Amino acid sequence: MQGRNTYCPGYTEQNHKDHLRYLDMLCEEFTKRYVDPPAHDKNCDDFDNVKAIGNGAYGEVFLVRDKGTFTYHAMKVVDKKVVVERRHVKHLVLEKKILDSVHFPFVISLDAAFKDNVYLYFILPYIAGGELFTYIQKYGGFSEVLAKFYASQVTLALEYMHHCGIVHRDIKPENILVDTNGYIKLCDYGFCKVLKKKTWTLCGTPEYLAPEVILSKGYSYGVDWWALGVLVFEMGSGHPPFFASEPSKLYEKILEGQYKCPDCLAPDCKNLIKGLLQVDPTKRLGGLKNGVFDIKNHPWFFDICWQSILHQRLPAPFVPICPSPGDTSNFPEMEHTKLKRSSKCLYEKEFEDF
Repeated sequence: MQGRNTYCPGYTEQNHKDHLRYLDMLCEEFTKRYVDPPAHDKNCDDFDNVKAIGNGAYGEVFLVRDKGTFTYHAMKVVDKKVVVERRHVKHLVLEKKILDSVHFPFVISLDAAFKDNVYLYFILPYIAGGELFTYIQKYGGFSEVLAKFYASQVTLALEYMHHCGIVHRDIKPENILVDTNGYIKLCDYGFCKVLKKKTWTLCGTPEYLAPEVILSKGYSYGVDWWALGVLVFEMGSGHPPFFASEPSKLYEKILEGQYKCPDCLAPDCKNLIKGLLQVDPTKRLGGLKNGVFDIKNHPWFFDICWQSILHQRLPAPFVPICPSPGDTSNFPEMEHTKLKRSSKCLYEKEFEDF
């Protein structure tokens, strides 16, 4: 017989009520920080720039080391000019507020933020294992045990974010990082929105878009549960359920819910995917009367002890190789871009709230 911490036969309604009380407390903390964000007193001179480890829509991501504490961080550098040209100023300010306010084991939080004359800087924890996407590319599909391990954490992360009123809108393997202990961190809140009721913006990654987003219908948190279904499929098979060379054909397949599960997926896994990839959001798992309980109580997750996952008490089925805290071998080699300098403060008014 296994210990109480590692074996839980199913997920009960009482378990769910207890967890919701915990989430209520976390939501209160989120709201306090969101209304009154913490002040940051760091600047560029406090960090040694080690090397480039990624690039995003607005700029580069660097591995940096804090000169005072010698701790490693990821520094996301955002070009103010690009943000203004794309009219995404509000998005960036909101992204910082959300990063400042969320605190949960499987979501990334902000260590510090600052700006200079040219750029905005996000200092984030350095997650040395790299992107989940890299491992899907390397290994094809994952074992059922590993896919379930990651899916359970994404489920808990989304449940937390939705409880705080946040819809993520860009769940995909590139936005999931694997930490040195094998557990994950959800990242990139560029498309996040704090919802009151519904939103209509067309945004996200084509292969992961829910039908209601493509149709420009008002949508809500259900788009993230659809994306979870796509993610579970991709982790199990090595490729997303919907793909086509042209966007219009891809969107047709999504709107029809037209996909075929490979034989390698277990029947319970196929059943969960079917429940999440419901074209009608009112029939989709996560959006029904019982909410997330229907997902966590699904037969595919029967052997998952949600408390043990939440508190990271289970040994991870896969642990990335990270020989040292500043190791970058799990990130692709990139050319190191030299940051620009300016004697004039650009777009000062636009980013006065950053």
